[in-house]
Amino acid sequence: MNIGDAAKASGVSAKMIRHYESVGLFPEATRSESGYRQYTDNEVNTLRFIRQARDLGFSIEQIRELLALWHDRKRPSRQVRALAQAHIEELEAKLKELHAMKATLEHLVHCCNGDDRPECPIIESLESDAVLAPGGTATSSRTAGLKPGKH
Repeated sequence: MNIGDAAKASGVSAKMIRHYESVGLFPEATRSESGYRQYTDNEVNTLRFIRQARDLGFSIEQIRELLALWHDRKRPSRQVRALAQAHIEELEAKLKELHAMKATLEHLVHCCNGDDRPECPIIESLESDAVLAPGGTATSSRTAGLKPGKH
């Protein structure tokens, strides 16, 4: 099947299939005489595996490890479990960071009058390195979950 058919069957866009090929996550497809990519059912299954792993938030490198484990029928399941457990810990850290960011933003919104005056604690906190955290204390934007250059 061509790349469009493989994309439909796997749920992975043609653009992402090409990307996975370019980063070596997925082998480059064989080509027809006219140069079109051709995919087998096994390759579509691999693309589905990749899509489902991405849906769970695994990184490209983690998926690379998962694919190797998937293809190794003699693998110990503890390796798969350890990889998944490490990912859970990463997700928990991200959740903690997101909750801190949300709490800070909620506090800033609460402190803003939202009226016709130009004074706004939200803007003021964004232009300084200190962010007004819940409880009225100023914290570094880094400890409040706001990272300079990332927003």
